[in-house]
Amino acid sequence: MLSSKQRAYLRGLANNIPAIFQIGKGGIGDNLVNQVNDALEARELVKVHVLNNSLMDTREACNELAQATGAESIQVIGNKFVLYKESKENKTIELP
Repeated sequence: MLSSKQRAYLRGLANNIPAIFQIGKGGIGDNLVNQVNDALEARELVKVHVLNNSLMDTREACNELAQATGAESIQVIGNKFVLYKESKENKTIELP
């Protein structure tokens, strides 16, 4: 569980990164979960965009993907959300 200070720090870092995944009308499948898991291991911080044609709400998609990957939900704004998971091998982010 992250503290509010750590969440604020991660929100600041996520401000400048682009969304590298999109969730469309297909929803969240096993392939997307595996890709997000790999990206979290490589980057630790991932931004995801939920398209307008998606059948899922942004917060709902964030919670489901966070639960499936074991990541923490950092921020949900508009159609985008940010996930964080500490990397086992490529640790680059030092939390305050």
